[in-house]
Amino acid sequence: MIETSNTAQTATDVYTTLAAGGFKVLVACEESQTVCKAFRALGIEAYSCDLQEPSGGHPEWHIQGDAVKEAYSGKYDMMIAHPPCTYMSKAGARWMYPTAGNLDVERFKKAMEAKDMFLKLLNAPIKYIAVENPVPLKVVGLPKHSQAVQPYEYGHEYSKKTLLWLKNLPLLKPTDIKENYKPYLPSNTGGAKRGQKHSRGIAKNAKESSKTFEGIARAMAEQWLLACCITYWGVKRTTLSNKIN
Repeated sequence: MIETSNTAQTATDVYTTLAAGGFKVLVACEESQTVCKAFRALGIEAYSCDLQEPSGGHPEWHIQGDAVKEAYSGKYDMMIAHPPCTYMSKAGARWMYPTAGNLDVERFKKAMEAKDMFLKLLNAPIKYIAVENPVPLKVVGLPKHSQAVQPYEYGHEYSKKTLLWLKNLPLLKPTDIKENYKPYLPSNTGGAKRGQKHSRGIAKNAKESSKTFEGIARAMAEQWLLACCITYWGVKRTTLSNKIN
């Protein structure tokens, strides 16, 4: 085992240390396996979990089932969660309020069910947690987010504002800022006929819209593993010492 000290370890040393110690990561509500593969590339035992089969090409790294149940299983040291956002997202405002000031009761009920899942994941018994979602409607009442990230801050020439709620994890730092970028998601498409500013975006369906960009996934794996190494081993050492004594 590599001991942490005032001498800076290389990133590879840190990843090897965590892997050797049995550090496990759950990527909840992910079928694409983009984030899962970013952690696996660093040698970390990571698993995606979703009700759907995986499309990322590694079914051996996928748990098909209830993500909340898996989050409460006591198996994991870190979790990155992508709970369903369809009914909570600000992008769905025109369906939540079909006419000015009038709330769609059925849609709001579904939003509250989605909020319940969101909070269960955020409050799971896992030390290091990141929950990702787009900007929510105010009426949903989600807690204040920790930070907002954009693909163009991580090497992709697109904008797609995504919020992160973090527990015991530092804010992500941009890795490759692009000056020129275009919207990834469509916006105000109904205004096109009225001559209003709008964007058709790049994403053509819900699956494409919810994708996690590889640059962001890589930053999550690299930066958050480095940040949690010292505290993780502190807990491991304390547990071992208590067993010996």
